[in-house]
Amino acid sequence: MGEYHPAPVLGVIGGSGLYEIDGLTNVRWEKISGPWGEPSDELLFGELDGIQLVFLPRHGRGHRHSPSTINYRANIDALKRAGVTDLISLSAVGSFREELPPGTFVIVDQFIDRTFAREKSFFGAGMVAHVSMAHPVNPRLGDWCA
Repeated sequence: MGEYHPAPVLGVIGGSGLYEIDGLTNVRWEKISGPWGEPSDELLFGELDGIQLVFLPRHGRGHRHSPSTINYRANIDALKRAGVTDLISLSAVGSFREELPPGTFVIVDQFIDRTFAREKSFFGAGMVAHVSMAHPVNPRLGDWCA
């Protein structure tokens, strides 16, 4: 007998102004809390072209949270509790490459984490784990997005 593979649930973390997603059906907002505190906002659940989708506005509706005050651990935990199996994050960033004008969609395969002055891990206080960042982006998901 084959293994059971539940249908994937796509999580999307988006920035300001992405609160309305064209074509999203069966829409509902739901508050999900966890041990890491409150996420940036309620989660938006829906279905898009047959795919279950859960959206989280990174800064909260109305842009309530600056990047330095976002509770990233609570955000990830809430998405996991919502059943998200795959996660993409959309960000507005700049480029030094002239061939990439504003509005260009780019899928990264690597990044440099230059954050500081905030907790970066779910582990600690007697719970230790090592997670490799050698390949932080899932190539299957990147290929699917392309």
